[in-house]
Amino acid sequence: MPAAVQTQNPTAPQQEKRRAALSSVLAAAGVTALKLITGLITGSLGMLSEAAHSGLDLAAAGITLFSVHVSDKPADEDHNFGHGKIENLSAFVEIFLMGASCFWIVFEAVKRLIHPIDIRHSIWPFLVLLVSIAVDYGRSRHLFRVAKESGSQALEADAVHFSTDIWSSVAVLLGLAAAWIGERYDILWLHRADPVAALLVSVIILQVSYRLARRTLDALMDATPAETRHELMQAIAHVPDVLSVDQVRVRQAGPEYFVDLTLALDRNLTFQRAEQVTRGARAAVQRILPGADIDINTVPTATESESVFDRVKAVAARRNLGIHDLSVREISGRLHIELHLEVPEVMRLRAAHDLVTSLETEMRREEPRIDSILTHIESEPTTIEHTDEVARDSLLERGLRRAAQDFPQILDIHEVLITRTGDHLQINCHCTLPDDLPMAEVHRIITEVESIMKRQHPEVTRVLIHPEPATDNER
Repeated sequence: MPAAVQTQNPTAPQQEKRRAALSSVLAAAGVTALKLITGLITGSLGMLSEAAHSGLDLAAAGITLFSVHVSDKPADEDHNFGHGKIENLSAFVEIFLMGASCFWIVFEAVKRLIHPIDIRHSIWPFLVLLVSIAVDYGRSRHLFRVAKESGSQALEADAVHFSTDIWSSVAVLLGLAAAWIGERYDILWLHRADPVAALLVSVIILQVSYRLARRTLDALMDATPAETRHELMQAIAHVPDVLSVDQVRVRQAGPEYFVDLTLALDRNLTFQRAEQVTRGARAAVQRILPGADIDINTVPTATESESVFDRVKAVAARRNLGIHDLSVREISGRLHIELHLEVPEVMRLRAAHDLVTSLETEMRREEPRIDSILTHIESEPTTIEHTDEVARDSLLERGLRRAAQDFPQILDIHEVLITRTGDHLQINCHCTLPDDLPMAEVHRIITEVESIMKRQHPEVTRVLIHPEPATDNER
């Protein structure tokens, strides 16, 4: 969606953010005007410092309103990660303004401590400060709520800033009260309570500025909080089939999080299983950082529990080659490998032999105990054969059932199909076997039945038998 359209039709969270920022600007403007007028009338430095503080609140609220508008723009060709960083920059400007006001307040306070100035006492400063405390309390709670719902750092910084205004207003209130008591009862040291209160306000501003500065610098430098990183690594490590979490990188741009992960996975996992694992890792991150943009890189990794079968298959998988009928024998501590390798039927012998040679060399590097490798090269069909179904051949079907009778484990023969491709005759069928029969025994029985049929019926070039568990045929 284009930025202009999104600005005209903002979503509900964006509207709430902008309303909160706008209400903060209006409240800051009203409180600043009241404090400034009261400070000028009474001559209270504490009140004037509060007016300066509220003026900074107004400037900060204005900057926040601007940054909230800009940060909601979607990513574009020039800003691939969106515009959220503008919120961090607005906080940086706010920190600069707060620091400048502190220097002015401290300078004036020290000057008045050396050369005291009489304050014109009135009920108005007390009323204005009480109103300011009430307004700051209301808007800080509102900003905290919206910041939590929207994940806006700019609104959260404003909320923290305005909540400290309450304490600075209380400090000035106590300073004015102490100065009034000092004048009424002629207690000289209390006459300096007003500039002391101003110094307290500057201390509060500096404390807030320091916290905001740390948060802003961390955000601008893409720092990842240690607790967040630890929590992410713990959550991802519990995803099944994740061997290790090699890298976690998190960057924040406004309310948006961008997470880069590097995960070590068993190199023998299938593509489908690897995809399931990455989906699980993505879900684990989303539970901690909802809505995060997540990029996951997986690294195929050898495990200590790998068998020689796994290592040989891994070498073939790296070449995207299919192997089957893999067998391993150990003689005098050395391994002898036999396997069937599938190559395209149009590949020439020279190319196939070179491929096998390089494959066997890589397997020996992977497993030094290998002494010999015998590779049976098989052509992998790449063309569709035109096959005709042969009418039921009772002689062949009876021969098949007689061969099956020699094996009591075979409970049933069904779905017999006889086809012819050119001069090649093929028999396909399904057989029922006990559920708990080991696969090694299943393979032996099927292979023997196929061999019997080929010996007794030489015209049959291929027999394929699909085994099924007994309970599957009971349904």
